[in-house]
Amino acid sequence: MQTIKRLTPFLSVAAQLQPADMALLASNGFRCVINNRPDNEGEGQPSSEAMRAAAEASGLEYHHLPVVSGQITEADVAAFRELLERIKGPALAFCRTGTRSASLWALAEAHHLDPQVLLQTAQQASYDLSGLLPRMQQYWQSIIDQPLPAASTFAATPRYDVLVIGAGAAGCAVTASLLKRDPELRIALIEPRDQHYYQPGWTLVGAGVFDRANTERAMSRCIPSRAQWIRAAAEAFEPEHQQVVLEDGSRIGYRALVVCPGLSLDWDAIEGARDSLGKFGVTSNYAFELAPYTWQLVQNLRGGKALFTQPPMPIKCAGAPQKAMYLSCDHWRQQGVLKDIEVDFCSAGAVLFGVADFVPALMQYVERYGARLNFNHSLVAVDGPAHKAWFKVTDGAGQHSTVERDFDLLHLVPPQHAPDFIRHSALANADGWFEAEHETLRHPRFGNIFSLGDVCSAPNAKTAAAVRKQAPVVAENVLSVLKGSGPRALYDGYGSCPLTVEYGKVILAEFGYGGKLLPTFPLDPKVPRRLAWKLKTQWMPSIYFDMMLKGHEWLAEPKHLDFEPRSAEARNACDFTQEKKG
Repeated sequence: MQTIKRLTPFLSVAAQLQPADMALLASNGFRCVINNRPDNEGEGQPSSEAMRAAAEASGLEYHHLPVVSGQITEADVAAFRELLERIKGPALAFCRTGTRSASLWALAEAHHLDPQVLLQTAQQASYDLSGLLPRMQQYWQSIIDQPLPAASTFAATPRYDVLVIGAGAAGCAVTASLLKRDPELRIALIEPRDQHYYQPGWTLVGAGVFDRANTERAMSRCIPSRAQWIRAAAEAFEPEHQQVVLEDGSRIGYRALVVCPGLSLDWDAIEGARDSLGKFGVTSNYAFELAPYTWQLVQNLRGGKALFTQPPMPIKCAGAPQKAMYLSCDHWRQQGVLKDIEVDFCSAGAVLFGVADFVPALMQYVERYGARLNFNHSLVAVDGPAHKAWFKVTDGAGQHSTVERDFDLLHLVPPQHAPDFIRHSALANADGWFEAEHETLRHPRFGNIFSLGDVCSAPNAKTAAAVRKQAPVVAENVLSVLKGSGPRALYDGYGSCPLTVEYGKVILAEFGYGGKLLPTFPLDPKVPRRLAWKLKTQWMPSIYFDMMLKGHEWLAEPKHLDFEPRSAEARNACDFTQEKKG
């Protein structure tokens, strides 16, 4: 269940809850639940009726007061205030991140409580509501019958030299790289989560090599100390005003914007997946909570059918679906049970791996483990209790059919796309990803906006290794633009996929745009090596947490243009680039 944050003895708030949480809330003394999210607002969101049924089954009073993110109206505030006045007992309000519910509370109480007290209370619960101060001041002043202060005395929209959306690998790394180059930058990160995850380690958690706890750190330890952490969710963009709209409706200004919120896992694109995950033999290393269950299933399976799936591209770490298969098969081989297990790899793609140079070495392991390859197979539905899965199969003529398969173990990987607030914005390309020039990572229409990481449309592998090379490129180009020049640093599409083909050996696949091999070391990258296993399991976590996120750009020096860009975008530099910092 999400962390519960107490605002008053009467009201607490939380991020998105699940129906299964209702019984625990009742046992903890809550008597009422308030849902502030409209239905169908995001992936994986249970319906209000499902939440109501679960709440009432646990003896809780339930209210649905849907509020559109970023658009809290006067009617919303009045309805929330009226609801607080008539409900009984301790109540818990929730929304996507908790910010909307906390904002409703602050606005509803501002008619009789000092706004500074409300802001301080919210801050203690890790919600920064300072953007609501002008509105709360109006409520407060009108009630105590004093003239409203002039608009100029209200808190102005905060504005930073650089605003970064997302504090995952990309956001923390690029912030550290920026501050390494200019420690005096006014820079802020927008990030609602309290925890930061080393996601490349989850494949090894699913193989019993890593402890899940070692892949998680407090966000406060990962965000560079000289950056301002805005604990909120971004909701929309106003590039024409150089502002980002937060979930509570407040706005943050910028001179340059870096967009790197990661991607969204669409579990609901597979019918029945969400109801089956974590039980019935259905698992996924793409979820922090489920990777240990993968290892439990692998250890317990002594015979039967094991299915490993891969959805349509693009996805985070394209090699991860088959890495789960290789490590599972190697464990079964060592236990002497592989001969009793039918292993199928079902991929929506037409090839085993997108860079052809690595396919022969991978095929040797496919044959060693006796795995069957099923291309053009997209998982569309799962029935966990029946242990059945259905795939949409596309033949050479483009015709579709549905195939049913039984399983004892199903490792599924969900389809993936950009977060909704990116997909529905002016910054997205036709496929919904952040539109970016492939070499400079700058938006082609908004010259002071850049992107990196999984949300970026550049055709590179979506891996942490790519971020390691992208962060210095974006940092140098942002600073160049702030000084009134065009981007000079270039990204060559570098990405790395350490393919764990067996315990103790890894194929360190490193490549750039067009599948060009870009090995870091003077060794044949197509050969499985124990040295690469040591790099993956012993050195990479430290390289990630203690170097990349801290601005230490190990082997990541970007290439540079040796002349000033002559593109239309470069010539039409935005007016903001002439501003002086401070």
